[in-house]
Amino acid sequence: MDQIPEARLAAHVHALRDRPLAKATRERMAQALLDWFTAGWAALDMPATPTLQALARTSVPGGGPSPVFGGGALQPLAAGFANAGIAHLREIDDAHRAAMLHPGVVAISPVLAMGAAHKMPLRRVADAIIAGYEVALRVGEVLGTRHAAHFHATATAGAVGAAAASAVALGLSLDQLHHAMGIAATQSAGLWQLVDDEAHASKSLHPAFAVRNGMMAAWAAQAGFPGARAFVTGQRGLYALLAGDGALAALDGDLDAPERLNTATIKAWPCCAQLFTPLDATQEIMNVHGLAARDIARVEVVIFPHALKIAGVHWPTHAGETPFCLRYVVATLLNKGRLGIAEMETPELRSPELLALADRIEVSTSDEFQRAFPHKRPAQVTITMKDGARWSALRELRRGDPEDPFTWAQLQARMRAFAPDMKDAQAKDLTQWCERFADPSQDEQPCAVSAGLFGTSRVTPA
Repeated sequence: MDQIPEARLAAHVHALRDRPLAKATRERMAQALLDWFTAGWAALDMPATPTLQALARTSVPGGGPSPVFGGGALQPLAAGFANAGIAHLREIDDAHRAAMLHPGVVAISPVLAMGAAHKMPLRRVADAIIAGYEVALRVGEVLGTRHAAHFHATATAGAVGAAAASAVALGLSLDQLHHAMGIAATQSAGLWQLVDDEAHASKSLHPAFAVRNGMMAAWAAQAGFPGARAFVTGQRGLYALLAGDGALAALDGDLDAPERLNTATIKAWPCCAQLFTPLDATQEIMNVHGLAARDIARVEVVIFPHALKIAGVHWPTHAGETPFCLRYVVATLLNKGRLGIAEMETPELRSPELLALADRIEVSTSDEFQRAFPHKRPAQVTITMKDGARWSALRELRRGDPEDPFTWAQLQARMRAFAPDMKDAQAKDLTQWCERFADPSQDEQPCAVSAGLFGTSRVTPA
């Protein structure tokens, strides 16, 4: 049993903490942290934020050492749960093409919650986050596209990643790390049926429960409980039972490659990542031709079919559905010339101009584009003007993908755009806190997780 892929993955992750971190990985760590904080801050004004806080307090009563987005501090388990849910609310937390999940929200949330309680050095925090990314993304890649069509991989593979992150944060042994991942795998769940039943508002609970289950799995392993060993590849493991169809080699292959952290995508748009390439293509046409929405006769969007299994809302009935509606995001971008937090939070769903433009958007799918998925996300947008002019743009990769990354300065500007109420001093403190992870001289310094990094909520529970 020791030579099964899961054992090799556990050994790989356990050994990562003894390796020097490459400069690129350190810088990418700082970016991942800034992205996670950006996602949390962007949700401070959402009614679901204090609701998630209250749910966390109900589940784990009493205060604690671990700060929570929106203010206050809770016990680590409650804080990890709340922060994971809050950081996912805006749909701007990072993503991954091949694994089809949001890695940062399940890797970072438990580690910072534990870090606040245990006063860990920065290097251990970094190692734990890297472990969370490594495991969640490798398991997600193995589970593949068929799994992702039925299950939210952030909740399934993400739970295993959260367990790995938590286990490394706690300094568990190799065997305990493996057990923790196996325990978490038995708690993996996250049905896309919530989309079919228009329960989008509960999607943030997927990473929240994944983090809760991952943290509990690590503590259970620390207490001596055993976990499933072949939790992915066994006869009754994740691959067999949760519709896995990805390459099994991703679980323990190419272990000398750069850490999977370096392969994540930082999101350019505040909506479902399945819709980024059509938005990027639309923006490209707008930049080149400077068109006016009133002069558009027709918009044709061709996209890979999987996108519409998750983001297939025909037209939103409320703000919670806007990130999953292709017609809404494209029509809004064309009509307003922008697609930001305000357009998602307070959508003009009955605007005659917007509805008329949406009616002129034709959406179709391409089997050829689907064959390129998930390693590429092809979409083609063709805009025909009333005067007969016709322009088209094809995008296969997304702005923010590893092949087209943001610079550090652009990420800071993105943070301010997605969190406009953040003050200059707060932005400076948060940026400097994240930058410490790029500096090897800071490795043994304590990771001080202060409440000021998490902002203050300005709404009451819904």
